[in-house]
Amino acid sequence: MLAKNCFRKLIASFTALAVFCVSSSIALAQTKDIAGEITVSGQVTVNGQSAVSNATVLSGSTIVTGSNSNAIVSLGKIGRIEVLADSNIVLNFSDNNIVAVLSSGKAKVSNAAGVATTVTTKDATVIADTSQADNFTVEVECSHTHVDTTAGMVTMREGTTDKQIAAGTSASAGNLAQTGCKPCLRPNSAPPTPIGGWPWLLLIAAGVAGAAIFLGGGESTPGGGTIVVSPTR
Repeated sequence: MLAKNCFRKLIASFTALAVFCVSSSIALAQTKDIAGEITVSGQVTVNGQSAVSNATVLSGSTIVTGSNSNAIVSLGKIGRIEVLADSNIVLNFSDNNIVAVLSSGKAKVSNAAGVATTVTTKDATVIADTSQADNFTVEVECSHTHVDTTAGMVTMREGTTDKQIAAGTSASAGNLAQTGCKPCLRPNSAPPTPIGGWPWLLLIAAGVAGAAIFLGGGESTPGGGTIVVSPTR
């Protein structure tokens, strides 16, 4: 009987110890989860609800910005994401990674060194270099995705093709010739204004002829001769 009681007490002790270990593991896992803080300007929603500045943003949140609006999500030491106007983004994050899905619009991403960061669009996945701090912008256009890197290095993965985008450079992924989309009006992206063609040549010729007559000081007659104009006339 005594042996049975000792055995039961031993089993109860092991059970309590196991429960304690599991609870501790869960508590430790929860302490690694972080929350972001949002600053908004204009019309911004988080998970369909109107957002206000200094509110908490949890991992997995969907952020939508209206026209002339923007939102900045600060993630403390791991980085921050600025969501510009007319954008839709889903943010997932922890203490060592940032994962975003940008459906439309434009987002500026800053991540600390050692933080695995990716932004996925309909055209490509942008992967930040974890060996350094990175600062880059991802914009989803109708026909393509455009990436600008201002600090660090990112890789744009389009299918099985990887393209590195160093600081100060940019790249695009997608179908730039897709019909039904408005042209991209980025600086220096508009085609040059054509100056060739016969209308321009006729105008230039007329201008040259007029200048020649004025500088020659004479008037042409229908017969081809020139009437000299006297200063005292």
